[in-house]
Amino acid sequence: MKQLFLAASVDGVAGDIGRKLQAQKKHQKLVFITTASEPEKGDLWWLRADRQALVKAGFAVTDYSVTNKVPNEIEQELNKAEVICVSGGNTFYLLEKMQTSGADKIVTQQVLAGKPYVGSSAGSVVVGPNIGMANSDDRLAAPNLKSDQGLGIVDFIIFPHWGSEIFRDDYLSRARELVYSEEYKLLPLTNYQCVWVRDEWYQIVEVKPQ
Repeated sequence: MKQLFLAASVDGVAGDIGRKLQAQKKHQKLVFITTASEPEKGDLWWLRADRQALVKAGFAVTDYSVTNKVPNEIEQELNKAEVICVSGGNTFYLLEKMQTSGADKIVTQQVLAGKPYVGSSAGSVVVGPNIGMANSDDRLAAPNLKSDQGLGIVDFIIFPHWGSEIFRDDYLSRARELVYSEEYKLLPLTNYQCVWVRDEWYQIVEVKPQ
């Protein structure tokens, strides 16, 4: 069964994800793909917060990046894990590195075969049909991006951090750029919401802030 947990911020919902997944199996090995954070500057507090929340939720976490890796290396690493988690950061950079390394195909194959996938921000956006609605300024970090086509594991696009003051100005300034179209389903998520996907069924789960 295909199963994904797509969050704006794993930090806010990791406990709920842990309870759902660890009810199926205890102490699961989780590979934490940090690639999207590589072009980001300053204090990556949000990355640390996501990782710490996953550890607190009971996962055995291993950090990993697909940058400069070849398919065999990536497949071997992901085969060790029982859960794949892809962190936030620059969505265009993340997709570029997944495309050039072959990680896009490997992750898709493993998720469709039943390995649970957890996404945080960019990691949630990238599994949709298209990433073109991400912040256009971030595109500069991905000069070799082949296309904006996402992994297409789900048929909707996550809009992360909805309602957050940190992203307010960015979203308001880009409001006119957003495509008003029936081609894509857009799901805005707050930092305390997560889309739980099981095969073709999904629901938005809201977690009360601690």
